[in-house]
Amino acid sequence: MGHEVGEDYQSPLLASSSSIQGSAEPVKRTGTLWTTIAHIITGVIGAGVLSLAWSMAQLGWIAGPICIIAFAFVTTVSNYLLCDCYKFPDPEFGPNRTKSYMDAVRVYLGERQHKVCGLLVQESLYGTTVAYVITSATSIQ
Repeated sequence: MGHEVGEDYQSPLLASSSSIQGSAEPVKRTGTLWTTIAHIITGVIGAGVLSLAWSMAQLGWIAGPICIIAFAFVTTVSNYLLCDCYKFPDPEFGPNRTKSYMDAVRVYLGERQHKVCGLLVQESLYGTTVAYVITSATSIQ
């Protein structure tokens, strides 16, 4: 059951995810519109929903909506920048496709910045996790 483990077998998770290094076979896309919608819903409806009402109450009716609009603007700009980095070297007709955010950082900024960015992303994920745990605990009380 599963793959036969031989000397030349390498786990897909350990394999390089960069298409720039020359992958002979393209990635088979298995997602559908419904899986996309499911991922968007689970990304939007999560621990953030618990903290949104509390944050709005703390910021008030003026600063709260202004912050939400500012965060939406930053998210939109970040999304457009990441979409432009999807294909290398040209955003529309690039011959190489970057498969992840970290691949795009490696291609455009180099290996050193890739490591720095990876550290910052992990730190951000850690901080977000701590904030969600604290917010969830506060909401449960």
